[in-house]
Amino acid sequence: MDPILENSITLERMLALYEANRQVLSADDTPILSGIRENAFISLGKLRFPDTKMEAWRHTDLKESLGRGYDYYLHPTKETDIQKVFRCNIPHLDTAIIGQLNGWYVSKDVPLMELGNGIIMGSLAEAKKKYPALIEKYYGQAAHDTEEVFTALNTAFEQDGVFIYVPAGVKSPKPVQMINVIQHPENIFLQSRNLIVVGDDAQLSLVHCDDSYNHQGSFSNIVTEVFLGRNAYLDHYKLQNINNNSTLISSIYFKIESAANLESHYLSLNGGLLRNNIRALFNGPHGNANLYGLYLMDRKQHIDNHVVVDHASPECTSNEIFKGILDENARGVFNGHVLVRRNAAKTDARQTNKNILLTDNARINSEPFLEIYHDDVKCSHGSTTGQLDTEAMFYLRQRGISEESARMLLMFAFADEVVAKIAIPQLRQRIEDMVKKRLQGELRICEQCVLHCSTPEKPLEFRVDVSKI
Repeated sequence: MDPILENSITLERMLALYEANRQVLSADDTPILSGIRENAFISLGKLRFPDTKMEAWRHTDLKESLGRGYDYYLHPTKETDIQKVFRCNIPHLDTAIIGQLNGWYVSKDVPLMELGNGIIMGSLAEAKKKYPALIEKYYGQAAHDTEEVFTALNTAFEQDGVFIYVPAGVKSPKPVQMINVIQHPENIFLQSRNLIVVGDDAQLSLVHCDDSYNHQGSFSNIVTEVFLGRNAYLDHYKLQNINNNSTLISSIYFKIESAANLESHYLSLNGGLLRNNIRALFNGPHGNANLYGLYLMDRKQHIDNHVVVDHASPECTSNEIFKGILDENARGVFNGHVLVRRNAAKTDARQTNKNILLTDNARINSEPFLEIYHDDVKCSHGSTTGQLDTEAMFYLRQRGISEESARMLLMFAFADEVVAKIAIPQLRQRIEDMVKKRLQGELRICEQCVLHCSTPEKPLEFRVDVSKI
C-alpha cells in the first residue's frame, strides 16, 4: 500500500485526507464511535496547529517538525512479530508483552487476548468489533478536549492501538509491557490510540515504551485514555528513547474515581522533540496521584512536560516531582498547572520541578502554577534551576574523588530521587543503569565510570553519604 501523504503536515492537507478517506478511517467504528470521530473532524476545522504565539506552546516550536515530508499509511506497512523487532534487555523482567509497529498493533498469535480472569488486551481496532459496548462506554470520555488540536487530530484519524481491560476485583498477575516501535526506511507520520481500563478494586502495572530502531525521522501523535475505577490501583511507567530526528506528541488522560491510586512515572532519555501532555482528573473523593518525571537531554534535544492536575473532587491528594538534567544546547519546558475547584475541600497538592544545567547554552523554562477556588486546602509549588552544587563537589573532591567522577555522582544522586520511586525491582535496576550511561552522553558502557553499572558480573560498589550531596 502506497502512502497517502508524502509531504509536510498541514491542517489543510489532513482535513482533505479525512474527506477523501472517511470510510476507510471509520471502517471499525460503531455509529457512536463514528459520531465521536466526525465531531473531532468538525473541531479540527476550527483549530490550527500550535505556534509560539500560543501560551501553551510558547517555548516549543513545531515548525521544523511539521515542515518535513512524511509518509502516512491507512494500512499496516507490513506484518511482523513484535518480539523479533523489539528485544527487551531487562534481565529477569517478566511481563506480558503487547506492541505496535509504526502505529499498528502486531501480534504473532491473536489480535485480542482474553485471559481466564477476565483481562482483555490487544488491538483496539479488534476490540471495537468484538466488544463495542465496552469500548463505547469509555472511548472519548477522558480525551474530549475539543480545543486540543493534536487530540482532535488523533480522534479523527486513529485506526488502531492498544486496548487493555482489567475487570473489577482482578489483579493483573504480571506487569503488562506496551511497546511502540518505529522502524521505517522513510520519514513517517503516525497516529495511534490506546485505551486502558482498570475496574473497581482492580490493579495493574503498566510499562509503556516508545522506541525507534533507526535514525529515520518520524512524527508520532499518540493519545492514551486511562480510567481508574473506585479503589483501583495503577503503577504506570512511560519510557521514551527515540532518535534525534523524531518528534513525539504524547497525550495521556487519566480519569480517577473515588479512592483510586495512581503512580505514574515519565522517564525521557532520548528524543529530538518530546511533548508530554499529561492530564489527571479526580472524578471522585479520596483519590491519590503521584506523578514523577525525569528527563536527560543533550545536543539539541527538546523536552516539554505539560501537566494539568484537576482537583474536581474533595479530599484528594496529588504530588508532582519532575527533575531534569540538560547538557550542551538542550532545551526543556515544564508547565505544571494544579486546578482546585470550588467544591474540592481538603485538597492536598504539591508540585516540584528541579533542573540542572550543565552548560551556559542549555535552557529550561519552568512555569509551575496553582489555580485555587477553595480556602480549605494545602497547596504548594516550587521550581529551582542551577548548576551542580559546588559545596557537594568540594566534599567529594576532598575525599580523593576525581572531578569527573564527582560530577557523575552528583548527577546520579539528583536523578535517583525519581528513579528510586520505581516499584518494579528489575525495571528500577535497568533504569538506573540506563541513567548512568545516559549521563555519560550516550547509551554505552564506559569502563572508567565510577558508578559501575550492574552489567559486569561483580560490579564495584562506591559508597558515599548521599545526604552530603
